Amino acid sequence: MSASKSALLLLAHGSPDSPQEIPEFMRYITGGRPVPDAVIEEVKHRYSLIGKSPLTEITKAQAEGVRRQLTVPVYLGMRNWRPFIADTVRDMMSGGVEHVVAICLAPHNSSTSTGLYRKALMADMKPEIQVQFVESWHDDPLLIQAYAEKLAPIWKQASEELSRLAPVIFTAHSVPMRTIQAGDPYEEQTRETARLVGETVPGLSKDLQQFAFQSQGMSGGPWLGPTVESAILEAKRQGHKGVVIAPIGFVCDHVEVLYDVDIGFKEFAAEQGMKLWRPESLNTSPTFISALAQLANSRLHATSGAVS
Repeated sequence: MSASKSALLLLAHGSPDSPQEIPEFMRYITGGRPVPDAVIEEVKHRYSLIGKSPLTEITKAQAEGVRRQLTVPVYLGMRNWRPFIADTVRDMMSGGVEHVVAICLAPHNSSTSTGLYRKALMADMKPEIQVQFVESWHDDPLLIQAYAEKLAPIWKQASEELSRLAPVIFTAHSVPMRTIQAGDPYEEQTRETARLVGETVPGLSKDLQQFAFQSQGMSGGPWLGPTVESAILEAKRQGHKGVVIAPIGFVCDHVEVLYDVDIGFKEFAAEQGMKLWRPESLNTSPTFISALAQLANSRLHATSGAVS
């Protein structure tokens, strides 16, 4: 198959461009189910505190960075906002694409994220188009390196300011417990990413590392823990005066980082007399962009493992 007929498709969550668009955005997230007014107002409040979510802007910049390293077209589709996956699929088909490598900008495999991206992708895809869907890439060496490059300097800074080695709490977005109980690999993969990043940062011993799940939902039964708040309290119990929160479940700035970590967890830590630091998100990190490009290239040149 000629390279001109192949393409890379990056899939992401999507985010509204303004607080006024949040009601429509929330309906996409819930699949059209009604959202209580109180929930919408709380989400609006969080977005207003961070100004706006830069997720779409950053994701487009990530796609452009990858595009510069590949010889095939790079497309971008969002599950919950514009440009929607369905619209992007139609653009690819009208452009004559015959072979698609699809990579979710969520490195960990879960039915609540990658599973939904895949479903949206295949809903409008012509059956004759060959699709290679990357199920997960949580242990990709360049991804691990990219996270470590962001974490190492802020951990060093925090340790210097505390006059002792700072503890690190790695985090990922929580999912409903029923998802994990059904055999979802998400928890195992997120913890594996954290372990690998921790091992890559020189001097960060295992006893200084914790793992917690953030941004638990408010419905649908119990959600995966432990919570970040409980991990902060554990660090305090151990005598630490501050913590570094290192989100390894996200690849760019958005509300779960800019509000949940930078505002919510920082305020909670301050209430406990603790300082809090966070490494920069990956965003357009050259190492991260190279991770995506190399992953795409490896799949574009593969001759097996495709589904349609």
